[in-house]
Amino acid sequence: MTFLKSYIISKKLLFNLSILLFSAFLINASFFTNSRIKINTPIKNNEFLLEYLSVKYPDQSFEHFIYVGVKRQKLDLYLNGNHTVSYPVSTSMHGAGTKAGSDMTPIGLHKIKGKFGSNVPIGGILKARKYTGNIASIQTEAIETGEDAITTRILTLEGLENGINKGGELDSYGRHIYIHGTAEEGLIGQPASHGCVRMKNEDVIDLFNRVDKGLTVIILNN
Repeated sequence: MTFLKSYIISKKLLFNLSILLFSAFLINASFFTNSRIKINTPIKNNEFLLEYLSVKYPDQSFEHFIYVGVKRQKLDLYLNGNHTVSYPVSTSMHGAGTKAGSDMTPIGLHKIKGKFGSNVPIGGILKARKYTGNIASIQTEAIETGEDAITTRILTLEGLENGINKGGELDSYGRHIYIHGTAEEGLIGQPASHGCVRMKNEDVIDLFNRVDKGLTVIILNN
C-alpha cells in the first residue's frame, strides 16, 4: 500500500512538473516570438525625423527639404515627405557653431538662396561664386591639400532663425556658408571643411539638378 501510494504521488509530481515545464516553454516561446517581431519590424527613420521637425518647427512645411546631419556626415534629400537620396559630405573640422570667424558649420533652419555654376565643368574652381576658368586637381586620397577650393557647383544658404543663424555675426549667408563641390574628395565623410558643407563633385551636380531655390535646408548636430 505504501509502495502504491508513493508511486501515485511520484506520478502526480512528474505530471505537475511536466505542466510547469511546458508552461515555461510557452511563455519563453511567446517572449522570443514577440522579440523577433519587434526586431524585424522596420523602423522608418524619416518618420522620427519628420515628427521631430514638425514639433521643433510647427509653422514650417517639411514636404521637400535637405537634411544635413553633422555627426552622421550625411546629406539627405526629402521630396514629397519621402527620403529620395543620400550623399556623404564633409562639414567643418571645427564642429557646429554659428559665430563669424569660428569656421564652424551653422545649425538650424535655412533655405537655398542661390544656385551658381550651372555650366561649370566638373572640378571647375569658383571664386566669389564665379567660374575662374581653372580646373582643380581632384584629390581622392584622404589628404589635406591646404587649399579650400570651391568647385563645380554652389548652393548658397540663408539662415531663417534670428539669433541662431540669421543676423549679425551669426548670419549664415553673411558667413558665406555654401553647399559646394570640393577638390578634397578623399576627405568626404569626415569633418574637414571651414564651415561649408562639402560634397563630391558628381554628387553636388546631381543634387544641384534636383533642387530649386527656396528649398528648406535643416542642419542638425544630431
